[in-house]
Amino acid sequence: MSDTPVNEMSFEEAMAALEAVVGQLERGDVPLEQSITLYERGAELKKRCEAKLKEAEEKVAAITLGEGGEPSGTKPFESQ
Repeated sequence: MSDTPVNEMSFEEAMAALEAVVGQLERGDVPLEQSITLYERGAELKKRCEAKLKEAEEKVAAITLGEGGEPSGTKPFESQ
């Protein structure tokens, strides 16, 4: 496992780590206690990926379009 805290991972890092966790769990060759730890880490990684995707969606939604439908800039995103 990576030493990078989950809350500091990029989407790509978190997704790769999540794929590794899922692979280990699917193989079923880890002891029960380690499986529980992996499952918990997987849940954290999934949450991080979802948060990063939501952040990206909100940024895309904030793009303003000009008269011709072309992006003309962005408006500031205000988190709630």
